[in-house]
Amino acid sequence: MLTTVYFATNRALNGSASDWQSYGTGIVAPSDAGAVTYATAFVDNTNLTADTAGAIQQIQDIQQGGFSQSAIADLSAPGRNLLVFIHGFDNSFENAITRAAFNREWFAASGVGAADTSVVAFAWPSLGQLISFPLPWGDYKKDQTMAGQSGFHLMSFFANLLPLVQQARANGSRVFLLAHSMGNFALQAAVESWFSHGNGDAYLFDEAFLAAADEQFNTFDFPEPGRLSSLHRLADRISIYFSGADQVLSISELVNLGAERLGQDGPDNRTDVARFPPAQYRLVNCTGFRDYPFDFAGSHQYYRRSPGVRTDIAQTMAARGSEIRPLEPWPKPGSDKRLT
Repeated sequence: MLTTVYFATNRALNGSASDWQSYGTGIVAPSDAGAVTYATAFVDNTNLTADTAGAIQQIQDIQQGGFSQSAIADLSAPGRNLLVFIHGFDNSFENAITRAAFNREWFAASGVGAADTSVVAFAWPSLGQLISFPLPWGDYKKDQTMAGQSGFHLMSFFANLLPLVQQARANGSRVFLLAHSMGNFALQAAVESWFSHGNGDAYLFDEAFLAAADEQFNTFDFPEPGRLSSLHRLADRISIYFSGADQVLSISELVNLGAERLGQDGPDNRTDVARFPPAQYRLVNCTGFRDYPFDFAGSHQYYRRSPGVRTDIAQTMAARGSEIRPLEPWPKPGSDKRLT
């Protein structure tokens, strides 16, 4: 079975755009939205049981600066909900696209109809270096720089997406954003860029899922539109998934000179319901989930490896407003209790 992934990328091409190996680790001109490549990829051999993301078989409908007419037609009337995915650190172009395909199939496998989505990915130019010891934190810092420099391109991607999601919503679809790890660092740069370029409030996302966010824990404290402080103006609701057992983010905190990460213990002052009203923010503590193979890298991947976390995300995709139940007490470490 082939999985369709619509995508945009600000990776500089070093060959034909129809060849996935041409998407390198360089970035297109920082202020050139027209240099962003938009296309459609087809991925096969996604295996949820073996945790393998499959392989890119074909790339077509390639266009610079915006979606092709074919993609516009598909995304404007998808016949199901839309999932917009931003990958994290340590992802090659192939990783980014195949992981998007994996996520589409992973959430569809929840059995919740609302989680059976069409997926759109934004692939920023991570080096895609494998984690090894000693850890290549020079590569980490390069990725972090690239994620930050991708803010304008990601903002332009959102601008191209906006009329399509408006039409999709008019046709009965809902629209979700899923940003993982350092994808949240790129996201904060895009949100800040959106408003600093004079764009106003926009109903882009019904729900923004921030999973294991490798972004400052005080990102919502900045004066608007700094960092993620204005994300609430683009998303109807925000769900933040964090884990004190995330070993990757523990190292990231050290590399970032002791700056706590949003994905470790949630946002600064997270217990302040006036600051984070439950109707607008969901704070989901995943520290106790052990319903999947748990190791160093896996501790950072619970959003796509834990069936319990998947169920929470899928049910949140299906719920609307008052249907979202309040948070329950946190589970004890070792528990697989689901939080909502």
